[in-house]
Amino acid sequence: MAKFSVSRRIAVAIFVYTVCFSVSLVYALPYDDITKTVDKYELPNLPYGYGELEPYIDEATLRVHHLGHHAGYASKLNAALTKWRTEADVDPVASKSILEILQHLDQIPATHKGPIRNFGGGYVNHNIYWSVMSSNPRNLTRLPEGELLQLINTHFGNYTTFKSTFTTQANALFGSGYVWLNVKLDSAGNEALLMSSSVNQDSPISDGLYPILVIDVWEHAYYLKHQNKRANHVESWWKVVDWNRVQGLRSWWKKALEESKREEL
Repeated sequence: MAKFSVSRRIAVAIFVYTVCFSVSLVYALPYDDITKTVDKYELPNLPYGYGELEPYIDEATLRVHHLGHHAGYASKLNAALTKWRTEADVDPVASKSILEILQHLDQIPATHKGPIRNFGGGYVNHNIYWSVMSSNPRNLTRLPEGELLQLINTHFGNYTTFKSTFTTQANALFGSGYVWLNVKLDSAGNEALLMSSSVNQDSPISDGLYPILVIDVWEHAYYLKHQNKRANHVESWWKVVDWNRVQGLRSWWKKALEESKREEL
């Protein structure tokens, strides 16, 4: 009986640890970093292993994309912020988080606007991109549910039409950039969904939008696996879209906006 009790306690402890660890993974997502006001932005950890998006996004691509390209944007953003913040007549916007800076891009001095838009956008865009994907080892067809599905049906007719339109935009975007699904708020705070595309490292955040889903169609996001066949990358990417995480990001934006309003009071 004592042995059973000890074994049971061990099993419960392992279960609690596993649950707590899983919850920490769910909530410690890369986009959390963009609200921080720091001297130096760190390259965020991915919410999955480099091989865990296989076979849809290959390990070699994910490693170079994260450790090479994203790390490069983080480093260059930090250099650009340091240069801007150490000027004699520093703009108060410079002391804010990278999220707030991108939301006020029109207030950045011309000499710093380009680097901040490119490297800040590159940093933030990737933080969001990583956060809306997860492994799909059983090759499941994952679909949005609940309020999010209702919003998609309201603004695009149905999920099939939404997916087809998003895919078409991703394949048609000229050059390098992203395709986004954003939340747009009216003056009364009502939500609407808006699809958009951006070139280079421009961010919809600078247009007053709140992105909840994004695909990266820069060639470095898929070239090692698909070469110049972007359509294959787009098709594979749908398999790793995690609609629970998309909904989580939608909820995160709501909370961030509420906190911002309280700070203004």
